Amino acid sequence: MTQPASSRDILPLPLTLADIDRDWLTAALRTQAPGVTVKSCGVVDIINGTCTKIRIRLEMDEAGKQAGIPETVILKGGFESHSRQMFQTHEKEVRAYRDFLPSMNLRTPTCYFAGMDADALQGIVIIEDLVARGVSFCHPQVPQSHDAVARRLSALAKLHAASLNDQQYTAPEWSWIKDYLVSSQQYMASYLQQEIWDHYVNSARGAAASVRFHSREWMRGALDLLPQFAADMPRSVIIGDTHLGNLYVDVDGVPGFFDPQPLLAPPMVEVAYHVAGALDTADRRRWEGSLVQHYLDELARHGATPPDFDEAMRQYAAFLVLGYCIFLINATDFQTEAINTAYTARFSAAML
Repeated sequence: MTQPASSRDILPLPLTLADIDRDWLTAALRTQAPGVTVKSCGVVDIINGTCTKIRIRLEMDEAGKQAGIPETVILKGGFESHSRQMFQTHEKEVRAYRDFLPSMNLRTPTCYFAGMDADALQGIVIIEDLVARGVSFCHPQVPQSHDAVARRLSALAKLHAASLNDQQYTAPEWSWIKDYLVSSQQYMASYLQQEIWDHYVNSARGAAASVRFHSREWMRGALDLLPQFAADMPRSVIIGDTHLGNLYVDVDGVPGFFDPQPLLAPPMVEVAYHVAGALDTADRRRWEGSLVQHYLDELARHGATPPDFDEAMRQYAAFLVLGYCIFLINATDFQTEAINTAYTARFSAAML
């Protein structure tokens, strides 16, 4: 009987497309499905971005078919010029699929491999091809309806309630789940250099935002204040980066999430980020209060003790700055200028 693949079979992880061959894919898939063999493979297409997505067509042996490995899969990893600097992002996604999501009742792609290589600064996951399953992908330039956002907040409330104030996530084995507010300060530090900040403020997306939020000193002060503002707030594990480009609706209508980046944060961080980013500006003004109340009701339904509505809205308002900050300075390697501009405008309007 074929044994499960060991770490020596899959390491070092591929750093180029040429390194992804049937032998490595066989070893990777055997970590979860011992005995399977990839008979042949081929790249169908490639989507470049923060993390490279490679659609691969597989010809599996009978054991692979019996194990449910589909004809096409998505391999995600660091294959861009910026990838070695993004290792923590890749590592977080690997750990999310491997260690966190399996115990959470959240709709996400089926994962067939999740591995990281600290020496090569590479992390790779092999997940199901959602296109082949016929899901509907959300798009940042197509705002969502009230009901669609409400359904997604219901799913997030269940996730947040399961980890709210759970001390296990502060244990050493979960140290890869960082504090979001502290991480935001660290991430933004290089972008708050005057020349870089001015570049973005003077860009199209800067023009789409209120000039009230153009001050570099104001932004630095806001990011410095947030950890103090949230010091006594309960934390939960949030899925992270729940903007529309990382979301889908499954064939049965259930909201789905991909590109997970788990972080510890007050739950309203994720609510503000998703609601303000997902709604058209005019709709957000009419709907955000009822959606926040819906989220609070869902938290309570899942056994958590939510803040009252006024306190929740106070938190919601303060945490909007995080979404604004992210998309104002987001590189076009990660999202197009049109998407960055749309999000910057939505968050700026919400902050006003």
